[in-house]
Amino acid sequence: MFAAKSEITRQGIAMLFAVINTDRPGGLDLRLSTRPAHLAYLDSEVSKILNAGATLDAAGNPAGSILLIDVADRAAAEAFAAGDPYAKAGLFESSVVRPFRAVYKDGARAG
Repeated sequence: MFAAKSEITRQGIAMLFAVINTDRPGGLDLRLSTRPAHLAYLDSEVSKILNAGATLDAAGNPAGSILLIDVADRAAAEAFAAGDPYAKAGLFESSVVRPFRAVYKDGARAG
């Protein structure tokens, strides 16, 4: 079974969270200008990140993001999301934090 880096569990299941962000319409310039600060923030929190990247619009431009993080609880996940410079700059039209359970990881069944 897949075990999170922190080994924090609830009923034997790793506590992972998905942070799902959707950019505001017309937000590409703000995204690009804020990106260096966003990446510096993620670099400072890299031990919590299992996977992260941009979602793309039909033209292939960044239009949001999904981050899979390993933190102690929902409050920590929400604090992680709120600390992102993209969030602080008002880039997101919506930001959702949801618990996540891995079923497949690296091409193999995880749970």
